[in-house]
Amino acid sequence: MSVKKSVKRKDGSFRRVMRQLLKNKAATAGIIIFIAEIILAVLAPLVAPYDPNEMDIIHKLQGPSIQHLMGTDDLGRDLFSRVLYGARYSLGMGICATALGSLAGMIIGSVCGYFGGKVDYLVMRFLDIVQAIPGTLLVIVVAAVLGTGFIETVVALSISGIAGAARLLRASMLNVRQLEYIEASHSINCSKMRIILHHLLPNSFSPMIVSMTMGIASTIVAAAALSFVGLGVQPPTPEWGSILNTGRNFMREHAYYMLAPGLAIMVTVLSLNMFGDGLRDALDPKLKN
Repeated sequence: MSVKKSVKRKDGSFRRVMRQLLKNKAATAGIIIFIAEIILAVLAPLVAPYDPNEMDIIHKLQGPSIQHLMGTDDLGRDLFSRVLYGARYSLGMGICATALGSLAGMIIGSVCGYFGGKVDYLVMRFLDIVQAIPGTLLVIVVAAVLGTGFIETVVALSISGIAGAARLLRASMLNVRQLEYIEASHSINCSKMRIILHHLLPNSFSPMIVSMTMGIASTIVAAAALSFVGLGVQPPTPEWGSILNTGRNFMREHAYYMLAPGLAIMVTVLSLNMFGDGLRDALDPKLKN
């Protein structure tokens, strides 16, 4: 009976969150836009009108037209096709780096939030040192050490997000740890692992979900910035930051060159922020103004 009641409570909570999200038009629009971008990225070989690396010097630096919706770059490559294929790299880096950093942060935060004591003190002081380093500088240093490439960039971006994720989950778990059902779990000799996985984590995870949603947006911007300075994904790979880096040399005469990937980044970040705000309000209605 208790298992059925628990399942019903979780199902009811999920339905409540979904109803609240659907009422929020901005959040609904945000997630629809982001899902549409993911679908377009996956189907890029079918949707893109040209090969992203196909050069046509005769038609280089042409403005938007029926043949080239976003114009062409300095090598005659179709910018619309490159932006579509670039979504694979930019969205992939944002999602993978956020997931990897959050996973590592959750492990650290769970240990510190549950055990406390000297372990908590030492780990938190180390995270203080890490967070004292500017995030962009930390990413640049790690990327310079690891080298350029998709996987290397994902690792560099994920490292910068570990400290924040660990602190957030630790703070949530410290609050939940004082509740009566955790004391009841101790009294019936539940194992530490069971208490963490079945009681503490599920009831401390709401802030992490919102943080991860927002984190994908900031990580996409950071990935583009890293490629923009030449430390991320390298040309001719059609990553948004890499396209921006190449287009800055033609910014005065051919503004559309930078406008195409810039708009893609802006729309993605805006959609994720709208969804994140709505998700936060749905998970914790008390935070609504």
